[in-house]
Amino acid sequence: MTEHSLDDAQAIHDRIRAEMLDGFDEELELEIDDDRLDALTNEMSDHSPAETIERRLYFKELFRLQGELVKLQSWVQQNKLKVVVIFEGRDSAGKGGVIKRITQRLNPRVCRVAALPAPNERERTQWYFQRYVSHLPAGGEIVLFDRSWYNRAGVERVMGFCTEDDVEEFFRSVPEFERMLVRSGIILIKYWFSITDEAQHLRFSMRIADPLKQWKLSPMDVEARTRWEQYTKAKEAMLEHTHIPEAPWHVVQAVDKKKARLNCIAHLLEQLPYQEVEHPPVVLPARVRNPDYHRTPVPAEMYVPERY
Repeated sequence: MTEHSLDDAQAIHDRIRAEMLDGFDEELELEIDDDRLDALTNEMSDHSPAETIERRLYFKELFRLQGELVKLQSWVQQNKLKVVVIFEGRDSAGKGGVIKRITQRLNPRVCRVAALPAPNERERTQWYFQRYVSHLPAGGEIVLFDRSWYNRAGVERVMGFCTEDDVEEFFRSVPEFERMLVRSGIILIKYWFSITDEAQHLRFSMRIADPLKQWKLSPMDVEARTRWEQYTKAKEAMLEHTHIPEAPWHVVQAVDKKKARLNCIAHLLEQLPYQEVEHPPVVLPARVRNPDYHRTPVPAEMYVPERY
């Protein structure tokens, strides 16, 4: 290899390393945002930050776990498996933060998020589970439900959007519905994110004070805050009726967001007997250059101004 080709190889290596570091910066950006919000919360509540996992250990474990998620993704694809993961919990419990970290390094065509809005007029006349069924995975797919059919046992019940008869029918139906999903070959995993009354109060106060996060606090969230005990009773009834051997609930202690993310992802990986899939090495072919081809210049007015 000539000195010139060695220089080229080193330059490519340096650029690849820079791109990889740039990818890690995506997570750093999320953490900087978290830190900013934590500082605001601590200032508002007049207390020092709660003791949490050391930053270096957090990032080390998060990147390791995300690497394992990539292996899991390949295993699910190769074996044409169907995986459903349900994330439930009170508003501001941290479900969205965990989902972001799970999907961050994965192929969105393989691992996708289902976060359904309130049902429209037509959907309200359907079989209750019908609109969720259309989001279930095909072979080789993972679907993460950011809230799910358990809306009926939680927000719909507490906020009066359904009757007690509807809830009783839901409790009768959902165990059989989930057993049917499991019999069909779907791997169903359910998480409940648990936070304290104080933690939710602080996170809601933070959202009110932060213009970048105010959109997360809907009028229904504000109203739900007054019904903490009703939500607690609804959660207890839900767990009692729907914690079945075929699809048990797993409770994540979520007051400490960083620990909750690591604990949930580590537990999720343990629920599936995945193995690393061997892939043939990728060899880039030589670029074909046609001497008759001349690149057409792009007009200057088409470029986005380089302000930074």
